[in-house]
Amino acid sequence: MSDMNAKITVGLISDTHGSLSDRALKALQAVDVILHAGDIGDGNILETLRGLAPVEAVRGNMDYGLWAEKLPFATMVDVQHLFFYLIHDKDKIDLDPVAAGINVVVFGHTHRASIEQVDNIWYINPGSASHPRHGQRPSIALAHVSGKGLEARIINV
Repeated sequence: MSDMNAKITVGLISDTHGSLSDRALKALQAVDVILHAGDIGDGNILETLRGLAPVEAVRGNMDYGLWAEKLPFATMVDVQHLFFYLIHDKDKIDLDPVAAGINVVVFGHTHRASIEQVDNIWYINPGSASHPRHGQRPSIALAHVSGKGLEARIINV
């Protein structure tokens, strides 16, 4: 994805734990790529998401079976020269995001949606699309990438 004038919408999702609501699917309907930050719960969820857009996914601590063994624990995705580092548990990052040239860290695990910026790096947890905790609603996140940079927001589903 390299046309710097284009606006790319990235759907961010995590902690589906085998369940994907119609509301979550509707919120991801118009995205250009989907990043799933693990605890997918069922390989069929990835197939369903691939029906909407190309998918990159990482393995979470609750992902088991042959389908899950094929997934990396972390991966880097280039979206218009912004580098998204995808990992399930942010505490397991084993590199320096600044030194690695990462622009956005996408993670899950906590089931708490959040967007923050530290040292010019965005840290986005889309929350849990199906099993929220701590009084939060099920959620995903959308990140809009353009020549102007990144705009991100949490979407309750």
